[in-house]
Amino acid sequence: MFEVLPHLAPDPILGLSAAYREDLNSHKIDLGVGVYKDEQGNTPILTSVAKAQQLLLERETSKTYITPQGNQGYIDNMLTLLLGKSSPVLLADRVAAVQAPGGCGALRILSELLVRCNENAKVWVSDPTWANHIPLIGSAGLKIETYPYFDKASASIRFDAMMDTLRGAAKGDIVLLHGCCHNPTGADLTNAQWDEVLAVAKEREFLPFIDVAYLGFGEGLDEDAYGLRLLVENLPEVIVAASCSKNFGLYRERVGLAAIITADTSTRKIAQGQIQSIARGIYSMPPSYGGALVDIILSDEALNQEWVNEVDEMRNRMKSLRAMLVKNLHDNGSPKDFSFVNDQKGMFSFLCITPEQVREVREKHSVYFVDSSRVNIAGINSENVETLAKALVSVL
Repeated sequence: MFEVLPHLAPDPILGLSAAYREDLNSHKIDLGVGVYKDEQGNTPILTSVAKAQQLLLERETSKTYITPQGNQGYIDNMLTLLLGKSSPVLLADRVAAVQAPGGCGALRILSELLVRCNENAKVWVSDPTWANHIPLIGSAGLKIETYPYFDKASASIRFDAMMDTLRGAAKGDIVLLHGCCHNPTGADLTNAQWDEVLAVAKEREFLPFIDVAYLGFGEGLDEDAYGLRLLVENLPEVIVAASCSKNFGLYRERVGLAAIITADTSTRKIAQGQIQSIARGIYSMPPSYGGALVDIILSDEALNQEWVNEVDEMRNRMKSLRAMLVKNLHDNGSPKDFSFVNDQKGMFSFLCITPEQVREVREKHSVYFVDSSRVNIAGINSENVETLAKALVSVL
């Protein structure tokens, strides 16, 4: 049976990781895989998470299945974190949600729901977008189009072109938006630009599909939720995929949330049954462990504050790494102005160099990142930043 299967090229990021591991250069630098790293290059367990693990170990009395929708405390706490304590849609009982296996699981559940609503639905994604958005959404059967988003030449958002395209979206189209810390570019919409997106969404009656994977890594937990909350509070329907991989450091636990904001409570009840049915057909019952940890952290005032402080620390460190990289590039005589890196937010940045230059810096200097020029800012530290800067300058 299997001889008919075609050979597939390796995933570019996973392929980079394999090449990095095999590289014998003692000064090699990995800026590919999107995980937070500390100054020593480790991806630590947050202190708040470690304490929650101990509490869960003491409290957990069974390994039986949790409810089909997931840990309800996790769901309620995550919705409050995302939408705000006084969210009108929560008070009006207009939100259906399930705990999902990671942000990827949430994206897929919601995509499958859209197919049930309209098998011919069209999803608009930014150009560029996270590489796995298209396989996750497209494999569910949805048609995908792109809207302009980022211009490498000017290292800025193509906002006018983006708006022109979205004004051509049809009623019932879906528009995928990055809630904050755009992956891969790091270039985020301003609050004023989110206001314009809302106006066009009202005018064209498209459905916003908001992916929130880096809440707190841009400007702060509440600040990063501006666009999400604006659309949720002013439109009848919005869908949201959220991830706890980055801001809780729970990468391997696969903790996500799929949420649907509906026009009324009766529709919410229908949507809740539908997404649970979809989840049942994919993986049956949700995992418990990671969601239970998040629930413990967000339910405990002291632990919650400790977690907020840790998110602040990670965000501020990445901001300082951006500044350090820009300074080192300038000090090493870069002919290109990289000051735009300081304006980008979150874990990633587009360096806006060519694929040929990316490959040259990899082959000659053992610096690993994808051909698009997306780098994981958290992979930089005080020990490697000068080596990185000199390597980049050498290929410009």
